[in-house]
Amino acid sequence: MANAEHSVRGTATRDTRMGAARAALWLVAAVLAVRQTAAVLRRPPGERLTDLETWIGENGVLKVTGSLYDAGRFTGTPFAGLVLKPLARSAEQSLGVAWTFGTLLLVVLLGLVAARALPIPVSRRSTLLAAPVAISLLMLSLPVRNSFHLGQTSIIPVLLVLVGCFAVRGERPSGILIGIGAALQPTVLLFAPLLWLTGRRSAAVAAGGTFTALSALAWAALPSDSWTYWVHHVAGAGLGARPDSLANQSLHGALLRLGLEGPLEIALYLLLAAAVCFVGLRRAVRCTQDGQLLLGVALTGCVAVAVSPTAWQHQLLWVLLAIVGRVGKRASDRMLWPVLVILAMTLPGKMLLPNVGFLYPVRDNALLIAALAAACAVPFLPLTSPYFRRPVPTEYAEPVAARWARVPLLPFWRRVLSRPNLLLELLVIRVGYSAYSHIRAAATGGVAAAEEHGREILSIERALGIDIEYWANQAVIKSGWAEAFFDFYYTSFHFVVPLGILGVLYVRRPSDYRWARTSLAFATVLALLGFWLYPLAPPRLMPAMGFIDTVHGPQDLANPDYGAMTAVTNQYAAMPSLHFGWSLWCGLVVLMLAPKLWMKLLGLVHPLATVCAIVTTANHWVLDAAGGAAVVGAGFGLTYLLAGRRQLRIPPQAVPAARAVETARETEKVPAGGV
Repeated sequence: MANAEHSVRGTATRDTRMGAARAALWLVAAVLAVRQTAAVLRRPPGERLTDLETWIGENGVLKVTGSLYDAGRFTGTPFAGLVLKPLARSAEQSLGVAWTFGTLLLVVLLGLVAARALPIPVSRRSTLLAAPVAISLLMLSLPVRNSFHLGQTSIIPVLLVLVGCFAVRGERPSGILIGIGAALQPTVLLFAPLLWLTGRRSAAVAAGGTFTALSALAWAALPSDSWTYWVHHVAGAGLGARPDSLANQSLHGALLRLGLEGPLEIALYLLLAAAVCFVGLRRAVRCTQDGQLLLGVALTGCVAVAVSPTAWQHQLLWVLLAIVGRVGKRASDRMLWPVLVILAMTLPGKMLLPNVGFLYPVRDNALLIAALAAACAVPFLPLTSPYFRRPVPTEYAEPVAARWARVPLLPFWRRVLSRPNLLLELLVIRVGYSAYSHIRAAATGGVAAAEEHGREILSIERALGIDIEYWANQAVIKSGWAEAFFDFYYTSFHFVVPLGILGVLYVRRPSDYRWARTSLAFATVLALLGFWLYPLAPPRLMPAMGFIDTVHGPQDLANPDYGAMTAVTNQYAAMPSLHFGWSLWCGLVVLMLAPKLWMKLLGLVHPLATVCAIVTTANHWVLDAAGGAAVVGAGFGLTYLLAGRRQLRIPPQAVPAARAVETARETEKVPAGGV
């Protein structure tokens, strides 16, 4: 009886938590939808729905006489022009509002259909949470944001395909919907081979027949425009923006950006497109026959993106749908593929990769690379794999008892013994630092406020007797070797030392790596609050005080921009000093974890040298270093509060048990799939 009562209470608790989580996710989806709609409607009429205005506005191409393609602004098919022409007669100011809310409705429907199309078996939690998560991801994605801003129709073909594959009964209605989508976006016709090869031949014939009939109808109504689109521009190639622009995320666009052109480029493009079609459709067929139809549809869409002559950003929703595929045998690797896709589909390339020349081809073609990877390379697990539902479990340590009973504050935040996925870790660090840089650059409070805070800091230091900045700055200037040494130290070790320590911990002590990385992240986030709340002019930017910036050179304080550095970073993000804060973090980590005394002493030299460098070069006040120490201490404190003590108790059976499971599964004959 007691066990039954406990089971009922446990189930009720889980249901309550699930309901709360579902409500929170729906609230997030609603907030994102409202934000996206408001972002469009707040813009002046001439700046919102620019593509829609190009089509049906007062001087739009659908209203003027002559060809749709004379102005080079209309990029749709002749059938799309035929469908949109009636809208030109009723184009009113309210149409922008109606179009925006119509797009919002289409996105919601797309998310609902995609959520219902998840492969079986699927957990109850996934079933309940899939719809709000899908809608939220769609709202955040670059294609949807682009479609909202431009007033594009590219969501419609994706929705028609999903409805045709998952929501309608009968092969012929399914094929008709897909054929309509292909008439609006020709590469959607690649779904006809998928239907044919998976046994839905009536649907494939219906799709091809509908596409042919609608294209013929448009040809009869608009013969000149149809000739221009299908023959002169080869299915729209060359319409709209330049085909070699970054907006064209297709193989054709990538080859043009690499400098190829003429017959060589065309031949190579056709060869690569044929290879992608063969490999991608083959993988899509296998996924569909395996029971993962949504993944098969997504892979076919990724093939369509890659081989299309022009694949604009608002046409790349297929890549986002590919996150439904599961990759990796270990639970710790399971999130790598979804995170990679979500980051690529929601963030600009400059945030994903550093500004390094040899990475430009990857950065400029990030969406195309994601589509090609999904279509041709990523080893998706088949449903028959034992790892599909039960990956190799993550190994957790038993926490050592803390001094206070409520630590850790969040008991489900457990410490992992194994090292995290390296690619995922590097990507998260890069994106995190890029977000930090953008927020830091935006946290400006004005020159007057920053200088006033600088005078406040100096007055406090004088009261405490620690106003040594001017003396130290002048002292190193008089000593050439000292100035050269501290300038070099200031510019050279800020990133190298923390990254080096993290690298050593990752390889040698993965559990301590997670603890150290988390504390550093907390300290950096807390520093952003200081930059926002207390903009502070460093000594080198205080007028009439005589400080000399030994690192960046003399600054023209009569110029509000204060030199070229203002275009790169926020000059007034001085309190707290992360130069000193990060160096103090390095010293404390080495002090706690280094096995030998000389290593501990060497680790303490770094923060000492850094505080001397930031003061003598006139880049920080002494109290800035105190602020850096405060946020580092708070970072360690938050890590302790949420995760408990650094020391761990490793269960003796943890590692051997996990290895035994891995060995047992490796000996099974697992059918290959997904590739």
